Amino acid sequence: MKPGSIAIVGAAETTELGLIPDVSQIGLHADAALNALADCGLSPKDIDGVATAGESPTAIAHYLGITPTWVDGTAVGGCSFMLHVRHAAAAINEGLCTTVLITHGESGRSRVGAGGWNVARQSLQGQFEAPYGPMGPPSTFTIPVLRYMKEFGLTHEQLAMVAVVQREWAAKNPRATMKDPITVEDVLNSRMIAYPFRLLQCCLVTDGGGALIVTSADRARDFPTKPVYVIGTGESVETPMISQMEDFTTSKAFRVSGKKAFEEAGISHDDVDHLMIYDAFAHLPIYGLEDLGFVGRGEAGQFIWEGNTRPGGKLPLNTNGGGLSYMHSGMYGMYALQESVRQMRGIAPAQVPDAKISVCHGVGGMFGASGTIIMANERP
Repeated sequence: MKPGSIAIVGAAETTELGLIPDVSQIGLHADAALNALADCGLSPKDIDGVATAGESPTAIAHYLGITPTWVDGTAVGGCSFMLHVRHAAAAINEGLCTTVLITHGESGRSRVGAGGWNVARQSLQGQFEAPYGPMGPPSTFTIPVLRYMKEFGLTHEQLAMVAVVQREWAAKNPRATMKDPITVEDVLNSRMIAYPFRLLQCCLVTDGGGALIVTSADRARDFPTKPVYVIGTGESVETPMISQMEDFTTSKAFRVSGKKAFEEAGISHDDVDHLMIYDAFAHLPIYGLEDLGFVGRGEAGQFIWEGNTRPGGKLPLNTNGGGLSYMHSGMYGMYALQESVRQMRGIAPAQVPDAKISVCHGVGGMFGASGTIIMANERP
């Protein structure tokens, strides 16, 4: 992709976030989609490309009355929407479609019209991990972080600081689920969920959704909103089984996806003004900072502890409050993308002054997949 050939011209989340017991999962997709369309002055008839995860693109297109010429149902977990942006950019540049709607919606808390969570017994996880006792993300994600703590000396206090900083950002965001300040002591005294994760180090469980409208940069001037330009993209996958990671202290998918995005954008780490790293659990920003190359191996815990990522720090990170304090319906990547767009538009509740480049990095599954999108507020 040529940097800056693609722009995000519409972006919006669902009308409500948090607890939405009267809207089904597909209804959340539709609500977000209509809000994003209204954001840039379009209607469903203007859309000829549809991408989604959690629901099928067929269902979304039918529900909204769209007959697309291109669809993408890539589903690799919470970072699926980063991959959708990348795939949409390729499709638009190839002439397969002109205007792509990317939707997300999850009734993560209310479970209205949501699917089940069971792991099939015949799957790789069902055969080779489930018999040994891990019960979902909290217990599965403990496996790599415990190895990381052993090898690099990451302390419980440093891991807790991730949640403290996220809450500082959330306090600035009226839409955040959790806004009250917390301390390291509060985190370490919260209820144990799965060692070493305590309650305040685990993601929220909420209802909500979001949507993006992607088109060519040449058309961006035709819209009422400030365009946000996609200048770099990357994606990769590693393994559906966390027990089979090449190295528990680093994600191969993170490294490949991030490197590709930076190379495509033609930027250095010093050029980055704003950073979003998917934070379903407190260790993910630590892995992201290192695997994206912002700090060296084993240095991210101290980097966060010293205040570099908090309000006023040199590398603002997860400025919406993240999955730990803003919201987390299950597939958080869409909300990270929404915040990067807001920052590049200059309209975020906790706006980073003079932010020109934002890196948005996601994880899918338990380090199973990754997607990286780099945005700019000006066309290169």
